Amino acid sequence: MASLPILRYPDPKLHTVAKPVASVDARMKGLIANMLDTMYEAAGIGLAATQVDVHEQLIVIDVSEERNVPLVLINPEITWYSPEKHRNEEGCLSVPGIYDGVERADAIKVRALDADGKEQTLQADGLLAVCIQHEMDHLLGKVFVEYLSPLKRNRIKTKMLKLQREDRE
Repeated sequence: MASLPILRYPDPKLHTVAKPVASVDARMKGLIANMLDTMYEAAGIGLAATQVDVHEQLIVIDVSEERNVPLVLINPEITWYSPEKHRNEEGCLSVPGIYDGVERADAIKVRALDADGKEQTLQADGLLAVCIQHEMDHLLGKVFVEYLSPLKRNRIKTKMLKLQREDRE
């Protein structure tokens, strides 16, 4: 399988709203495999298709200690949020090296298709719930830094643009 290039904030393509996946076919299965390879290679715990410039509703996640329990969510929909919320430190493969607190629901219920196109419903809490909410934001064209103050966001944007210029030199 192949590792895919990850879009970096503030790339405007990260703000594209993803379309539903029409069918779980060979192309989609290949994309799932490539996204898992990309996520593992980048030492991430989640990756949305939007981050690899594919604007379809697909998320891959693995929050296991051994990094061997991949979760695939196609056309995910959160059907319930717990009223309890916590501020968690988040990072993002599209905003490398930046971490900050974001408030999210402690627990959620999600309905989605799995890698075989079968409908599944799962309840998640803790890190998995945070990760699903973070990745679903990507499908809506939202990056976690948008939860931060305009001052912090502008500092991060400036830093990311500087890093991109340095990478090109």
